[in-house]
Amino acid sequence: MNRLVCLGLLTAAMATPAAAMDRSLVRQFKELDPQTRLEQRCDTEAMWEINADKTSFKPDKVIAYTFAEPILENNKLQAPGAVFRSKGEWYKLKYNCSTGPDHIEVLSFNYTIGDLVPHDEWEAHYLYP
Repeated sequence: MNRLVCLGLLTAAMATPAAAMDRSLVRQFKELDPQTRLEQRCDTEAMWEINADKTSFKPDKVIAYTFAEPILENNKLQAPGAVFRSKGEWYKLKYNCSTGPDHIEVLSFNYTIGDLVPHDEWEAHYLYP
């Protein structure tokens, strides 16, 4: 599936709190192929987790593949080269995510926020304000 379409799904997912993923969002995830569903579900979880932590970040986008391809294995995804956007700035992100076999229920998730991505690197990595 086109990654831009997936980013649109991810943006829509941000409006739903982690504890109450509605049926509409679940239905949208289930329409994706399993690999894309795993990536998008984990990206959504990254936004929810960062937003729920007591930080000043308010993520509205997460991209798992900006600085390195994600590593997918069964129901697990490692995203060592992810980024997220908060308040118009992009930040590096690493995360590990494990889901159930349907790639809807997140079983474990941990992340590390990295450095701010300098504006002069945005174009090379297809980042936008």
